[in-house]
Amino acid sequence: MREKHKPSKKGTGMKQAQAKHKLCRRLGYCIWNMAKCPSVKRPYPAGQQGKNGKKKKLSTYGEMLQEKQKIKAHYALTERQLRNIFLAAKRIEGRTDETLMRRIELRLQSAVYHGGFAPTIFAAKQLVVHRHVKVDGKIVDRASYLLKPGQVVTIDAEKSPAIAEAARNVNSTVPAYFESNKEQLKLTIAREPMIEEIPVQVEALRVVEYYAR
Repeated sequence: MREKHKPSKKGTGMKQAQAKHKLCRRLGYCIWNMAKCPSVKRPYPAGQQGKNGKKKKLSTYGEMLQEKQKIKAHYALTERQLRNIFLAAKRIEGRTDETLMRRIELRLQSAVYHGGFAPTIFAAKQLVVHRHVKVDGKIVDRASYLLKPGQVVTIDAEKSPAIAEAARNVNSTVPAYFESNKEQLKLTIAREPMIEEIPVQVEALRVVEYYAR
């Protein structure tokens, strides 16, 4: 009986990377700040003749859909997760687009990523679900955990010194609403972020319009 060929982890990883790069090309920029992403050199969709080539004009629905895709990709959210965040934001007084972005940015995996302790949003999620992250001294393994101003996020250095060292070596610019201490692997939520401070190229109002249809 012939043994079934199993795809190698390396091959699977390459396919996943190619899929991510393809999405970045379609959206026009590298969503995950990968230095080797093709969209860094070619920030335009595949098939378009150079950056000055004729762009396909999107319909209003197409624009809303594209912004939704951007936010889902940047934060590694499922459709169900993003819709639920929108519904929660809609119930809160104030601008829904601002509330939506705050709630997404203050998810634990988002804070670990933008707080400078993980090179990608995917790595941030792995740190959380594998119980390397504490909130106010207690392990929290839910990537969706919603943080509040004043709370302190730490990486458990005792559990894995190697992971702790990798977290210290992540090179990124931390937004002003987070206070990051790399040596102590500590991140304090200083305040709620303003929408214009959040380091994501997305028109959140378009996302709200998409779900409000």
